[in-house]
Amino acid sequence: MTARGTITLTDLVIDTNIGTYGPGDVIPDHHSLDLTLIVPRTAVLIPSDDMAHVFDYDPLIADILQLAQSGHRATQEWLMAQIATLCAGYSQIEGVEIYLRKTPVHGGTGTLGVRVFLNHEDLRQLVAIA
Repeated sequence: MTARGTITLTDLVIDTNIGTYGPGDVIPDHHSLDLTLIVPRTAVLIPSDDMAHVFDYDPLIADILQLAQSGHRATQEWLMAQIATLCAGYSQIEGVEIYLRKTPVHGGTGTLGVRVFLNHEDLRQLVAIA
């Protein structure tokens, strides 16, 4: 197996509008995102303290936040698929795990989410579709 690095983002609360709710339905307070990016080890084990050597994740996070606010979605899965497509557009990302969740689910408690793992080939297929 080739050495690789990861960049991990956890518990990012995103401002988004997901779901259709009726009377008596529990409306989530918020949605949260965990994102683990698989990158070349050379983007983590860098030869000197210089941003030129690392994967700059700030533009990706800005893209995700902008995407999340871009309109209503019926499902978490659709936003997750769109986030995956964003990740596929970054050539340094060799794989990704995305976990998107909402809370609460019932009686002020619970978290309900969806998760996907995509390898390098999965990401390249998304690029080809987009």
